[in-house]
Amino acid sequence: MHVPDGFLDAPTSVATGAVAATAVALSLRGARRELDDRTAPAAGLVATFVFAAQMINFPVGAGTSGHLMGGALAAVLVGPWTAVLCVSVVLVVQALLMADGGVTALGTNITLIGIVTVAVGYGVFVVLRRVLPKRLSMVAPAAAVGALVSVPVAALVFTLLFSVGGNVPVDLGAVLTAMLGWHTVIGIGEAVVTGLVVASVVATRPDLVHGARPLLVERELELRTGVVR
Repeated sequence: MHVPDGFLDAPTSVATGAVAATAVALSLRGARRELDDRTAPAAGLVATFVFAAQMINFPVGAGTSGHLMGGALAAVLVGPWTAVLCVSVVLVVQALLMADGGVTALGTNITLIGIVTVAVGYGVFVVLRRVLPKRLSMVAPAAAVGALVSVPVAALVFTLLFSVGGNVPVDLGAVLTAMLGWHTVIGIGEAVVTGLVVASVVATRPDLVHGARPLLVERELELRTGVVR
């Protein structure tokens, strides 16, 4: 999903850069409400994990490989605002130090991987958390589904950007088919990794999982109500 330099024209790159800069600025404020002295170290650990996981590619067929994007995973673990910052830091380091994704396309990559996947993944997770049974065991499956949906949606958004400012002479229909097809498969891998990681953390320290906190609060209220009765 890392977009290289020159793949999109200058106006599109500038526009996505403005979107990314605005999102990062808003996330700096929002992260203050999500983190405290106890949970702040988790943000660094999540960024480190996403960075390492994105370096590991897994084959999806026909010579194509995929890697974890990490937006949904980060959002469930540390909150959506903090997740945008974590993934953005990873993308900046990759672009500047490892030539993974173009520097001029950094705004585009942050928009796709650091904003779209976080917003879609966490949005789906929150909806599922409301409709599924109010149990901690449902956190990981909801996170996995959010991760699964977030990847092809990011691919769709890229295709829309390409239709507006694509610099490469490739048929738009071919781009749409390839992006959605392969990223649906990649999304399955994203869902498996996200589900396993979230499940392991919930099993040991659910209080550190941002997405599990509402369930913990409800459980505590139920216990207090039971004591009063």
